[in-house]
Amino acid sequence: MRSGDYKPDCSLFPPAQLVYQYSYPGAPGSAMPGGCVTDHTRRLMLLFASHVTLLIAFICVRSSPWTSYSAYSYFEVVTICNLIMILAFYLVHLFRLYRVLTCISWPLSELLHYLIGTLLLLIASIVAASKSYNQSGLVAGAIFGFIASFLCLASIWLSYKISCVTQSTDVTA
Repeated sequence: MRSGDYKPDCSLFPPAQLVYQYSYPGAPGSAMPGGCVTDHTRRLMLLFASHVTLLIAFICVRSSPWTSYSAYSYFEVVTICNLIMILAFYLVHLFRLYRVLTCISWPLSELLHYLIGTLLLLIASIVAASKSYNQSGLVAGAIFGFIASFLCLASIWLSYKISCVTQSTDVTA
């Protein structure tokens, strides 16, 4: 077999079935050659960038005079909770705690956290932008909140790809 002729072993699946390939960081076989390592590196860079932009957004809002207490306290709570959870999931992957704590579905919990956290961050950024009244620090905090929302969405897009692949019906013995 030549080096370019890679054919996966599909003998575990009956022919003509749909196989859902779910890719997430740390999945078995996720370090396959051909781009998975670069996707993981891009994901970590996006998480680091979203972490930095969340921190900048928090600092901008915290150091500015507030025009609406409830809107900006909500923005602060959402940014701090996202910062803490991103750090927690980063530590889980860094120390490979997902191998020890097998009772938790880590890909599902991480996916739900990022979806809910990104949605809450987007709502908080919209509220902060609408209540800023041209205060430069509050406007900058809302803009960095929108940037962090975009970076979190890009990280979700790169991390959790679900594709439907049909198996061939050719059975060669």
